[in-house]
Amino acid sequence: MGKVLAVCISEKKGTQKKNIQEANFIEDFGIEKDAHAGKWHRQVSLLSYEKIEDFRNRGAEVKDGAFGENLVVSGFDFKNLPIGTRFRCNDVVLELTQIGKECHHGCEIFQKMGDCIMPREGVFTKVLHGGRIKVGDELVIQED
Repeated sequence: MGKVLAVCISEKKGTQKKNIQEANFIEDFGIEKDAHAGKWHRQVSLLSYEKIEDFRNRGAEVKDGAFGENLVVSGFDFKNLPIGTRFRCNDVVLELTQIGKECHHGCEIFQKMGDCIMPREGVFTKVLHGGRIKVGDELVIQED
């Protein structure tokens, strides 16, 4: 079981996301007004709060959304879950479609720190069922 600590979007690709506290998740599309939403397999990105904190403890000054993540969630080590894992938060159902991504070493975090956690710790999902998610909501693995 996890807890949502940030809900982040960016209106333009290539910019850091901002925590907007609450968002509408649209089935087979992603988060309303997020630049990365669309009909593809990386509609919503998730990152573990604990992994962000570990990175902060190494001297990184990063705010929620700095890695491009849509949801910051405590209580999960996302990269160790299998593709196809389904998460439920309120009415929203997300399905894990990709673990990690290729990093473009030009990102601001990599330039400052010589490292970025999103390529190995971040995961991507598609929205199977829409609804609203806000900070403080509970995210669980949906059992079949």
